[in-house]
Order: sequence, then C-alpha cells, then structure tokens
Amino acid sequence: MQLLDRPLDQTADDPLTIAGRTFKSRLMTGTGKYRSFDEMRQSIAASECAIVTVAVRRVQTNAPGHEGLADALDWTKIWMLPNTAGCQTADEAVRVARLGREMAKLLGQEDNNFVKLEVIPDSKYLLPDPIGTLEAAERLVKEGFAVLPYINADPMLAKRLEEAGCVTVMPLGSPIGSGQGINNAANIRIIIENATVPVVVDAGIGVPSEAAQAMELGADALLINTAIAQAQNPAAMARAMHLAAIAGRIAYQAGRIPIKTYASPSSPTTGTIHAQP
Repeated sequence: MQLLDRPLDQTADDPLTIAGRTFKSRLMTGTGKYRSFDEMRQSIAASECAIVTVAVRRVQTNAPGHEGLADALDWTKIWMLPNTAGCQTADEAVRVARLGREMAKLLGQEDNNFVKLEVIPDSKYLLPDPIGTLEAAERLVKEGFAVLPYINADPMLAKRLEEAGCVTVMPLGSPIGSGQGINNAANIRIIIENATVPVVVDAGIGVPSEAAQAMELGADALLINTAIAQAQNPAAMARAMHLAAIAGRIAYQAGRIPIKTYASPSSPTTGTIHAQP
C-alpha cells in the first residue's frame, strides 16, 4: 500500500471488514456514561466512527440515562451494535441478543444481525465468563447472528470462539472503565498473531496513546466508551481517539524498528572527520 498516495487522515482504502460488511472507521464507540445526549451526539460525530454499541437491556427497560436513546441517533448513518451488557448467564445473553436484533430492525436496519456478546456474572471486576461466553456464542452463531464476543485476553478462548463461528474476538485491554490501558499486551499479540478474524481491543483504554498502542500491536479496531464519555471534553477526546486509531494503524503498517540493547547512531560513521594528533 502506498500510504503517501493519499492524505494520511483518510482510511478509505484500508477499511475494516466484519462479517462481509465494510466500515470506514476502525474506531467503535458506545452510548453509555455520557452526561447528556448532546455530548453523546457531538462525540460520536467527532469520532467519525461507523459502529456504535447500545446496551439492549438498558434501552428496553428505559434505564436512567437511556430513555429515548434509540431515537437519539441517526441510524441511517451509523451501524448499530446491540450488546448484551448486564447479562450474567448464557441464557440471558441469548434472549437479549434476540431483542437486540429486533430493535435494530425496528430502527430500519433490517439486515443487522450483529451482537456484541457480553456474559459477565462478576459485579466487582466485570470480567467476562469464558465458559458462558463460549456457550452463548455457539448458540447465537447457530441462530444466524454475527457474534462479536467480549473476552479476557485469552488466546485459547479466542481461537475456540473463532472456530465456533464468531466474526471477531474482542479482548479487553484492562477491566471495563478502569482506564488502566493495555495491561496484557503479550496475550493480545498472541491473539492477533493467530486470529483470522478481526481483533478488536475493547475496554480499559484511557488516553489516545493507549489507543495508538493497541493499534500498533496489530489490532484491527478499537471499542472505546468510558474514556470518551467521561472526559472533561468528550467531543475533543473522541476526536483525539479517532486520530490515535489512524496513527496506530499507519504505524503498524509502516513497521517499527527492532528494539536493541545498545544505541545505534542515526548518522553514518564512515567518512567522518577525526581530529589530528
């Protein structure tokens, strides 16, 4: 790819493809934790994302902060990624995924069978249940869903989910909303090396440098919510994350220099002038 043949802030010739559908951006965002719908709309616009995830259970129950959420965005321009947040078992996740598919249809996305699968029984650390996630994924794939599972950075689980038919794997960088950054880079590298589906780093990213780091590792995309929604200026942070995702992707494609133990001069050492004795 000749990157200099196009503006470096454009990614039109390097799209993200999931389940046969192509997206212009490698940054996904969410709808939770914003202080207002206006901040959410401004941030999503600033991020230039093409995919936005929505917690089905919270929309269905009109949970605080989610009343009217389904109508707050223009779903003709953004691809909805319903998620099963709040589900503690595989059974719950399957039921909520079905509701999410119907919700997408009601909002005009008739062919949307995407679901971000979350099975999280742990209320303290919010770590996903690997067994429940795999069980739910297998069932949802059989029902025709394009499953994007949220998981710990477990290379073996990632491979099992891919073999089960998931269209991505979504390892966490660190616990949801923690802002700890990429705490498990070694495992994420292994997942990326072995995956034949897109790898989306999800959860834990707090600042753009961490977003760029995830992309530099070779991740295909990012999902960032809390770091944007809870920033002092969410729209500005969304823009920064957008640029970081692009920078990290270009850097990964460019290929970094090897890490060396000793210094290596950047100027040639041949033909240098030496002082006369």
